[in-house]
Amino acid sequence: MNGDPQQIHGACHCGSVKFRVRLADGLNTARRCNCSYCSMRGAVAVSAALQDIEITAGEEWLTLYQFNTRCGIYTHHQRRSNPDQYGINAACLEGISPFDFSEVPVNEGRVHPRDKAGGGGPDIAGHLRYFPVKR
Repeated sequence: MNGDPQQIHGACHCGSVKFRVRLADGLNTARRCNCSYCSMRGAVAVSAALQDIEITAGEEWLTLYQFNTRCGIYTHHQRRSNPDQYGINAACLEGISPFDFSEVPVNEGRVHPRDKAGGGGPDIAGHLRYFPVKR
């Protein structure tokens, strides 16, 4: 991945976990999900192919989180709807904030297509919008 112009560096909050990633379609894949897990996590995720992420530090901290020993910030997960991709927490990417997105689609995760014969519910449950206060 070295020298790739689309390569972005990322890290967890405390910096113990560091990675490089090439996003599948830049920031165009930004989304949230309304399943119980994602609702509590509250992250904006973007997509990367499994082979396009490289953990450069702290791989041992990805499997264990104990309160007050590391930050525990979610950096990425293997997508259930597309197991060939990771969902990358956009807030962990260098120079990116979840507030950079004025509108983010919210995937319908409460009725997931893999949960029900015939495909579950609609793909999009709604949209989250951010309107910054002008100062």
